[in-house]
Amino acid sequence: LIDSSFETIASGSYEWENRLEDGFWTYNLVDIITGLQTAYSEMKNEVERNYGITIRKIGSIGFSAMMHGYMAFDNTGELLVPFRTWRNSTTGAAAKELTDQFQFNIPERWSIAHLYQAILNEEKHLPRIDYITTLAGYIHWLLTGNKAIGIGDASGMFP
Repeated sequence: LIDSSFETIASGSYEWENRLEDGFWTYNLVDIITGLQTAYSEMKNEVERNYGITIRKIGSIGFSAMMHGYMAFDNTGELLVPFRTWRNSTTGAAAKELTDQFQFNIPERWSIAHLYQAILNEEKHLPRIDYITTLAGYIHWLLTGNKAIGIGDASGMFP
């Protein structure tokens, strides 16, 4: 929470660790939602403790979240494969081929490398994809209902 001079007056956080599941580094959706709830609750409680004020309305809010990785959803909003974090190094072939094709460095952690590697691997979820995003984009979608992503968080996403 910031004041009118943009000074931080309260904050909240959530510590978590990704897990290696079925060969991919991931966080599950429960952890994501718990993290959002915990961070907000900590910030709200800090305001009550330090200022004696109960927050009832927020003008705007921001969460820091991962700008890389791969979250693929179908048209009902179901996550098709577990979230693949920036930590995965399973996209080497895709990153190299995309880099060669575009003559532009495409790092392994970028979402497009994850998607293209899934194509190269002929993964079964591909025909069901309606929307792909990063963790930052997913959190934005959860909080606003809008499937959008900020330009600073969109590195590695192709329109």
